[in-house]
Amino acid sequence: MRYSPESLQAFVQTVESGSFSAAARALGKSQSTISSAVANLETDLGFALFNRVGRQPVLTEEGRRALAQVQEILAASERLDELAVRLAGEVEPYLGMAISDCWQADHHESLLKRFAARYPAIEFDCMIAEDADVIDLLQTGRAQVGVVRVQPRLPADIASSRLQVQAQMAIYIHQDHALARQSSVSRSQLIVERQLRLNTWAQNDSEPLPGKVWSSPSYLLLLEMAEQGFGWSILPRWLVEQFGHQVLTQLPVNGWPQRIEVDAVWSKRSPPGPAGRWMIDQLCAQRQD
Repeated sequence: MRYSPESLQAFVQTVESGSFSAAARALGKSQSTISSAVANLETDLGFALFNRVGRQPVLTEEGRRALAQVQEILAASERLDELAVRLAGEVEPYLGMAISDCWQADHHESLLKRFAARYPAIEFDCMIAEDADVIDLLQTGRAQVGVVRVQPRLPADIASSRLQVQAQMAIYIHQDHALARQSSVSRSQLIVERQLRLNTWAQNDSEPLPGKVWSSPSYLLLLEMAEQGFGWSILPRWLVEQFGHQVLTQLPVNGWPQRIEVDAVWSKRSPPGPAGRWMIDQLCAQRQD
C-alpha cells in the first residue's frame, strides 16, 4: 500500500475531531506531524482533501468521496491485525482487565471460571475502574481489555464492541431521609440535596462541580457514603442488592431506573493477544439473563 497507515489515520481523525490540533491531541502527536501526514496523503492522491481557507479545515468534495474509502481501508487493516493475533497461537503471558462496577459480578465470575480453565498458566490482573479510568489503563498498557459503560466519545486508538448485557442504574438515598418516604421525587428536590457523584481520576473536569457534591472514583465507595447518610447517588442496582446492607431506598424519580449499555474496549495500538481476544469474544457473546 503506497499510502501510509499514519497518513490515513491522520486524515480520518482530523475529520472526526474537526481540526489538525484536535486530531493531534487525540492521537498523541504534534500538530505539525498531523498536518504533514495529511499533506503527504494529498500529494500521493493528487488532490486536496481539505479546504484550508477558514480557521478550521473543511472537506472538499474529493475529500468527502475519499473518506469512506479510507475508513474501509483502516477497518480492514484492524481486522487483519486481529486475524494475525488469532492465528499466531502464542498466548500472551499476562492479561490485564479493567472492569466497571456497572457490569454485574455474576457475569464476570462465570467468565473468569472459563478463562482459568482455558488459560491456567497466564498471569491475570483484574482491576475495577470506571469511564475515563478504564480508557487510561488501556492507553498506558496496564490493561489490555476493558468493560465500561458506553462513552460519549472514544479516543482514536481505542476500539469497542457492544455487549449484549446492560447495566441497570437507579437513584438511592438512606431510608431515614425525608425523600425516601415520598411517592415521587422531582429533580428540583434532588438539586438541593447533596449528590454523591462518580468522578474518575483520569477525568479532565475544567469546571468546578456544581451544587452540593461529594465525589469518588468508585461506585462501591459511593454506596458506602450513601449508606452513611451523606446524600443521594446513582448506583448500579446489582451492586446495591448484593453489597448493600438494606438501608438504602430507591427513589421514585421520573425516568429512573435506567438501562445503560456496556462496551468491551481495547487498544488499537497494542491489540490483545489470543487470550485477550478470547475474552472479548466471550464478552460480546454473553446475553442478558
